[in-house]
Amino acid sequence: MVILIHMGTMMKKKIMVLEDDRDIREIIGLLLDEENYEVKLYPDIRSFRKDLLFTDPSLVILDVRLPDGNGHDLCREVKNDQRTLDVPVLMMSAHCSVAEVNRKCHPDDFIAKPFSIDDFVARVNAVVN
Repeated sequence: MVILIHMGTMMKKKIMVLEDDRDIREIIGLLLDEENYEVKLYPDIRSFRKDLLFTDPSLVILDVRLPDGNGHDLCREVKNDQRTLDVPVLMMSAHCSVAEVNRKCHPDDFIAKPFSIDDFVARVNAVVN
């Protein structure tokens, strides 16, 4: 007698990453993919905004300095919109301190660039899980 058990497919948690530096964006994408997240990468605010309401992310990761705006404004936008206010936001910057970021918006976490890979992954996992 053979018994088949269907284990169902576990849904991967989705992370949207907005980072204008291609190398950093690709590294983050690889790191998060290895952690078994579904990752969507964006080079600018326009492309990020286009997908935000249709993606239902578990986390958004925002760089502060962007070619078409800044992450502070976008963080406030995400946190003030009824449709996305529960989505955690992790801010990244090589140019701002955690105190400055917290004065301008209220992310769930902040990581300074350059960052340690292990620290980055641990912070993402802590915010998402």
